[in-house]
Amino acid sequence: MTILQNFVDGEYVQSHAAEALDVVEPATGITYAQAPISTAAEVHAAFKSAARAFEVWGQSTPGERQLALLKIADAIEARSEEIVSVESRDTGKPLAAVRGETRAILNQIRFFAGAARSLEGRAAGEYLRNHTSFIRREPIGVIGQIAPWNYPLVMATWKFAPALAAGNTVVLKPSDTTPAVTLLLAEIAAEFLPTGTFNVVLGDRSTGQALVEDAIPQMIAITGSVGAGMQVAKTAALDLKRVHLELGGKAPVVIFEDADLEKAANSLVEAAFYNGGQDCTAATRFLVHESVVADFTELFKLAIKKSAKVGTPEQDGILFGAINNAAQLERVRGFVNRLPDHARLELGGDDPIRNGGYFHSATLLTGLRQTDEHIQDEIFGPVVTVQSFKDEAQALTFANDVKYGLAASVWTKDHARAMRMSKHLSFGAVWINTHGPLTPEMPHGGYRHSGYGKDLSIYGFEDYTRIKHVMSAID
Repeated sequence: MTILQNFVDGEYVQSHAAEALDVVEPATGITYAQAPISTAAEVHAAFKSAARAFEVWGQSTPGERQLALLKIADAIEARSEEIVSVESRDTGKPLAAVRGETRAILNQIRFFAGAARSLEGRAAGEYLRNHTSFIRREPIGVIGQIAPWNYPLVMATWKFAPALAAGNTVVLKPSDTTPAVTLLLAEIAAEFLPTGTFNVVLGDRSTGQALVEDAIPQMIAITGSVGAGMQVAKTAALDLKRVHLELGGKAPVVIFEDADLEKAANSLVEAAFYNGGQDCTAATRFLVHESVVADFTELFKLAIKKSAKVGTPEQDGILFGAINNAAQLERVRGFVNRLPDHARLELGGDDPIRNGGYFHSATLLTGLRQTDEHIQDEIFGPVVTVQSFKDEAQALTFANDVKYGLAASVWTKDHARAMRMSKHLSFGAVWINTHGPLTPEMPHGGYRHSGYGKDLSIYGFEDYTRIKHVMSAID
């Protein structure tokens, strides 16, 4: 069995933790590795390494940081099949899906490489007579980061790439169920960075708590559940650390009577069920005008049967693989098993593969009420709901009536209506006649219980900087 180690100060370091975690292949349920539950002392050692590295990396020029990130991207690309294999094993995702995600992170790293040379401030000027003022944007320092299990490769990249581009150093804790690919990223990056710039510590929630409590980091960035984000914010507040939170979602898909129903049904299957719905932006709540809800539901059921195929990673033609872990599978099953009497299971609800892995079929629920937990709470699995609405006002009320505010989409041929909806939907991203595409140039992040701060884009890059006013007397 493989024994995973932390990556600290540019090398793998054996943990002296008394406890370890099993790392399980979701597609088979087989334990293939063990990872340490790193102690507070080991977390602190990683932060000390990052602090030493910041003395060097924090003084690097934008051009030097750009070059390093471009070399990291090239090295990742050269080892992409190895990365695909590691990520697929840890997550149960189809190999084809992970190849697409690997291409995406290369694009994102190269974007942040360019962003490193694009920081801007207000123009210098004499805002007070005989004094010149200007703005400096500087790296914050050492950053503590926590990544989730649904996209370990992508989310690790969203964390380390902007932080390093801005001149910070990092200690990153991956999820306890998907640690392997983050270690590989750090190993690859180490060749091009000062020793200790990018460190990885393994562990569970207690390790994450130690990371947040440590005195060295000036900022904590987490992608995770709402509960985890609240705990991080609470703990970080005791030391006045900056916090960057990307949390849950419950994305509404508002379909009006003039929408192309067949196109919507076919294209939204991937938006709903890619990665088994384990995606904060997944299309989860379908709000359909009452005049076409029956037609759309039938079209959507046909599209799901045709396209939402589930299987093991090596199979061709599948949309998603296993649920990430046993606890999450039980959570998804619980929602389906607790379906109230007034609701209906239209499709799915079963385990399509019985080989010891954590599989669940694409599932469609109807007849639910706005107050039901299936509408209000994030299921984070291949389960979607369909509701009807009578007019634009009710569609907005239903869409906004959840605690989350990450993503939404509107489907209509009426441009003015699409613009009104995009204005009033309280979500950080609103797609029109599409759902889910991301690009490094545009920000990703939500409102309310979906957190605050942005990933991707120049906005995400600036989140990893601090602003300094410098004034000089000139008389």
